[in-house]
This record gives sequence, C-alpha cells and structure tokens, in this order.
Amino acid sequence: MLFSNPFKSRMPLLNEALPGRDRPVWTGAPHQVLNNPTMPPFPDNLEQIVLGLGCFWGAERLFWQLEGVYTTAVGYAGGMTPNPTYEEVCSGQTGHSEVVLVVFDPQVITLDAILKTFWEEHDPTQGYRQGNDTGTQYRSVIYTSDDAQLTHVKQSADAYGKALKAAGLGTITTEIEPARQFYYAEDYHQQYLHKVPNGYCGLKGTGVACAG
Repeated sequence: MLFSNPFKSRMPLLNEALPGRDRPVWTGAPHQVLNNPTMPPFPDNLEQIVLGLGCFWGAERLFWQLEGVYTTAVGYAGGMTPNPTYEEVCSGQTGHSEVVLVVFDPQVITLDAILKTFWEEHDPTQGYRQGNDTGTQYRSVIYTSDDAQLTHVKQSADAYGKALKAAGLGTITTEIEPARQFYYAEDYHQQYLHKVPNGYCGLKGTGVACAG
C-alpha cells in the first residue's frame, strides 16, 4: 500500500505542527516586474490584502498585472509553523496556505476589482485542493488587513456564492479571516512566472462572473 499523507486532507493539530525557525527564509528584494519594494514599510496611501487561490506562482502573476497594484510577493499564511520552508508547507504539517501579498493603491484600483480577479480565476468551492493540486496548502483563503476590508470581503463572498449557486456549483469554502502572520517564501518563488515564463500554472476558474 502506498503511503498516504493525512495532512493532505486535514489541518495538523498544534502538537503535530513542524517547529520552523526564528529566521525568515528570504530577506527581500525589489519586485522583478514592478521594481517596487516587496517588504514594508509601504507608502501610507496603500492598502494590502493576502490571498490564497492555489499554487502561488500563477496567482501572483494575476495580481502584478493589474493597474494600481504597487507590489506583490508570495508566501505562507494561516498556519502554525514560524518561517516555514516550501518543502515544510508542502508536507501539510505547517497548516499554511500558499498565498500572495497584494499591496495596492485604492485610488487606482478598488478592492472589488481585486476580489473579482480572485473569485473568477480559481474555484473557491474545492476545499483542500485546487484542480489537480491537492493538499491543505492549496486551500482558498483571504486574510484582511482591517475590519472594513473584512466586512467588504464577506459581502463579496456572499454575493459570489449566490452566483455560483445559480450556476449549479457548490458552496464557497474560502477561509476569510483578519490578517494572519505572512511569511515570505524563498527567493526563487518570488515572481516565478516572470523568471520562468513557461512555468507551471494550474489555476482555472469556474466560468462564473463576479460583479466587481
């Protein structure tokens, strides 16, 4: 019988989580496409949100292409292990999701426009998977930076959930919570599809439009 990893289908308990480390796995560099900083402090007029919609390579590219997005970075959030490595996250024993930090100018692009891209470019009904990518690290998540964002995101999820239901699709499983600790991923993951244009991207939406 082939070994089956139980953490592909359930989150680890606290006593099952990997210990991690004190130091981050990446210390930052300018964005390879936008040429802006990828680490704070960011200009005061900007907002940020953390989004998980499957493999973070293709997800990050979606957002750096949007006008009004100041910078993006990929990382890990929503789990228990401090400063995890990619391999640790893929084991399922950190509890983290692969996520994208999106820093944007709300005077140029609205939160609704960002959420429209989020909802339409993946399937938020799949639980611990996204297409052929299976595991808790591929779950759909939104971590907001303040109460106003949280309220807005929940309203957006409710509206899109109704659109999905009308199309005969399932219930949204997206985890929506206030900001969790964001841990930057390793350098080679940052803007990966800019560095490797023909690299893997498994994202696929449902075909249901979001009124953004």
